[in-house]
Amino acid sequence: MNRLQKSYLEEIKPKIQKELGLKNVMEVPRITKVVVNAGIGPFRESKESVQSFVEELSDITGQKVSERKARKSEAGFKIRKGEVVGYTATLRGERMWAFLDKLISIALPRVRDFRGLNDEAFDERGNYSLGVKEHVIFPEVNPNKTKGVRSLQLTVVMSSGDKDKNVALLRGLGMPFKKEEN
Repeated sequence: MNRLQKSYLEEIKPKIQKELGLKNVMEVPRITKVVVNAGIGPFRESKESVQSFVEELSDITGQKVSERKARKSEAGFKIRKGEVVGYTATLRGERMWAFLDKLISIALPRVRDFRGLNDEAFDERGNYSLGVKEHVIFPEVNPNKTKGVRSLQLTVVMSSGDKDKNVALLRGLGMPFKKEEN
């Protein structure tokens, strides 16, 4: 069991239940999956760069990534229908907890001029999304050997549709949100 998962089950979950006044333990929000998306953009012309990025993304997520193909042709971007335009990985279980632990404790503190995450980036279902401008913040990527810096989009999908409950969960897990200035 991962360090963050153990902390969630033993400390954070009971604390959130008490803070939010929830009677049933099943009402406490939980993370169901983390989705990592990355577009390849102008690098798709270079097979070597794409292959290098796929390997780095697989190392970051801890599993094989799947291709995302264009649904329709777009002449302005020189994209044909069926052409690979990005890669994605859906993390659940142990890999999800390991990735979140790495993101919170190692990767985000490595971001230059980091002032905290925006706590308004929740969708209508209460899922949290954040963008990472440089994939080299993850420890698996050697910035000296990478063939181009790419951005990633991360979505943390949670069981509760309530934003306040989900904010409490992510704060409890140690997600570094911006401090409120009054």
